Amino acid sequence: MNKRLTIRSLAAALAAILPAESMAQADTARASGPWTLQQCVDYAMENNIDVKSGSLSLEEAQQQTYATRGQLVPSLSFSTGHQLGWRPWSQSTVALSGGTMTSTQSDRTYSGNYNLSANWTVWDGGKPRLNIASSRLDEAAAEAQNIATANNIEEQIVQYYVQILYQTEAVSVADSTWRTSVALRDRGREMLAAGSLSRADLAQLEAQASQDEYSLVSATTQLATYKMQLKQILEIIRTQDFDVATPDIADDKVLEPLPAVDDVFAAAMASRPEARQSQISIEQAEIQQCVARAGHYPQINLSAGVSTSHNSASDDNIGQQMKQNVNNSIGLSINIPILDNRQTRTSISKAKIQRDIADLDSRLTETEIYKQVETYWLAALSAQAQYQSATVSAQSSAESLDLVSEQFKLGLKNIAELMTGKSNLLSARQQLLQSKYTALLNIALLKFYAGEPLTL
Repeated sequence: MNKRLTIRSLAAALAAILPAESMAQADTARASGPWTLQQCVDYAMENNIDVKSGSLSLEEAQQQTYATRGQLVPSLSFSTGHQLGWRPWSQSTVALSGGTMTSTQSDRTYSGNYNLSANWTVWDGGKPRLNIASSRLDEAAAEAQNIATANNIEEQIVQYYVQILYQTEAVSVADSTWRTSVALRDRGREMLAAGSLSRADLAQLEAQASQDEYSLVSATTQLATYKMQLKQILEIIRTQDFDVATPDIADDKVLEPLPAVDDVFAAAMASRPEARQSQISIEQAEIQQCVARAGHYPQINLSAGVSTSHNSASDDNIGQQMKQNVNNSIGLSINIPILDNRQTRTSISKAKIQRDIADLDSRLTETEIYKQVETYWLAALSAQAQYQSATVSAQSSAESLDLVSEQFKLGLKNIAELMTGKSNLLSARQQLLQSKYTALLNIALLKFYAGEPLTL
């Protein structure tokens, strides 16, 4: 079996791995041609399951707010009951001129009652309004969580997108390296035939060509893996021809000045949902403290009702009975807490502890945001410096390899010097690509934390 894979056979193998059927949803949503970063983000915001789940959680929180508002209005209910009675062996006595006569008759009765009642909590320490405020904060927290989920999805998309761009160029470098190795191998065979190269040196050239071909296969497979991972985030299950657009990235884009860490941090604290969630937690804890203190206050309830009934055993008709049996009522109840087994005091103490925990969580969130911003900034700064160095190194390595290759063909350089020059060029190119896309990714994430749209 031939172990060498040509580019055509590799493409065929990768095509066989990916399903041939395309989803109609994906074909409808995406534009013709490769996907841009913005198209990936827009599609994910509409189709990602986590984003959809967050939207449903937000709707659920909104419905809870509506339900909590209902605590401010009285409750009104209507009930009715109906009963059918049947006495099959009831007895009645009839007076006659010569005595009495007892007869048995079937006696059926029907009765009904109707009740309309209302209840209203006039005062219980302001708990309804506090609960409404708490529900609104829950709604705001759900909205912030939804935004945080969307931000996380966007960050994952740009990371895989940049990985695909990097790996696309890495495949190009691997292909160029492999082609160079093939050319050197073929030249080595000619030199062996001419007697100017040993068979051991040719074996090294052939081994290097095989190794570079394997590297090309690995790079191409890794590129397909990154595309698959991006498709999974986009919730695209079956799309064979998925690809991303390759933007033209100039050096000034890679080396653009970085914003100050403190400026990005200040903008992040004002716009990031994580910071908003921390503030909401503090506000919720403060409301719960007020709710707990409300346990010391009296509770006043107002009730009212009207009821009536009728029974077929009466000689009056139903209308007369219901009018005569109308019963109106109104009531006022006051519940004054005196001793509650320390329940209220315990609730107040627990609420205060939750307030302190919320403060600590807020400080932790602030620290995490600053740490993330500083990490992106340092990574971008380091990558920019490496990019400048790698650019010079790649140029000099390419010129050096060209010179060594010519000298090798003339028999002026040995195989070890040729391999060293080739290895140096490959390492410089890889360093150049890595620093380039590392800088792009971290600059994009810095701007994203500062509240700007996610772009490259």
